[in-house]
Amino acid sequence: MMIKIPENIKASQVDPAEDGIRVTCEEHCRLAKGSANREGANDGHKSFYRWNWLAARNEGPDFSTESLTFCTQRKWGFCLVDGCPVSGEATKELIERISFIRHTHYGGFWQFTSDLASKDSAYTSLALGAHTDTTYFSDPAGLQTFHLLSHTDGDGGASLLVDGFQAAEILRRESPAEYETLCQVKIRGHASGNEKVKFLTDLAYPVLVTAEARPGKSAMRQVRWNNDDRAAMVARDPDEIARWYAAAKKWVEILRRSESEYWEQLRPGRPLSESQLHSLRSLIIWCDNAYRI
Repeated sequence: MMIKIPENIKASQVDPAEDGIRVTCEEHCRLAKGSANREGANDGHKSFYRWNWLAARNEGPDFSTESLTFCTQRKWGFCLVDGCPVSGEATKELIERISFIRHTHYGGFWQFTSDLASKDSAYTSLALGAHTDTTYFSDPAGLQTFHLLSHTDGDGGASLLVDGFQAAEILRRESPAEYETLCQVKIRGHASGNEKVKFLTDLAYPVLVTAEARPGKSAMRQVRWNNDDRAAMVARDPDEIARWYAAAKKWVEILRRSESEYWEQLRPGRPLSESQLHSLRSLIIWCDNAYRI
C-alpha cells in the first residue's frame, strides 16, 4: 500500500475535532477503490488521527493538558504541561488523567513548602543531588508530578533532570566493570526520622536494574539511586563494598557532568511530570515563599 502513496500528496481539507483531527487528501491522491481506509468511492482518501497518538509522536516533550499521555513520559522520561490552572484541584485532576494517585505515608496528593513539617530534605531549602524518590519502597513510585503554585520575593525553584538510562549507558561504555557492579551488587533503601515512620526494603536491589530484552541481551529497566536514603552496607565482603563505592563514585561523576544535566525553572501553570524509572530529579534552593505540590 505504501508504494501507491504519491510523492506530491497534499491535504485538501483539515477538520479538527474534540478527540482528534480528520485529514482529506486531494482527489488525485486517493487510494484504490475498495481500500479498507476509503470512506466513499468518489472522495479523496480520509484519515483520522487521535490527539494522544499525535502527541506521542511530537518532536519534543512539551504538550498541552489536552494531549498529555503516559507514552509521552515513557519516551522522554518527563513532560512539562502548559496551561494547567494554578490550583491544587486542577493539578489533582491533571494527575488523575495520567494515572491513579498512589498513597504513601506522605498521603496521596498534598501541598508543601520548606517548613520542615515533615523531617525530610524535600521540606527544606537545601540543594539536593540528582536522585530517584521512594527507593526505600520495594516498588518505588513510577511517576511523580510537581507543580509550583506560588513563588514570590525570592529565588530558586530550578529543577534538575538527568536521563538515568543515558547515564547508565555512558557508565557501561567508559567503565564496564563499574557498570556491572551497579547492576549486580544489591543494597537496601532506608527511611526514618518522622514519628512512627521507618522503612526498609524487603529485599536488596541494585542501583541499575536490568531485564533480559532478548536471549543473551539485557536492557535497562529502572534506576534506583538516592544516596540520602541508602541503608548501610553491613556484613558484606570488604572487597565488594570497596568495588561498590568505587562504582558509585564514577556514577555520581557522570550524573554531575554538565552535559548530563537538564535544568528547568518551575513556574505556576506548568507542572512537571517525570518517570521515576527513567529520570533522576532534583529541586534546587527554594526560598521560604514557595508552595509546591
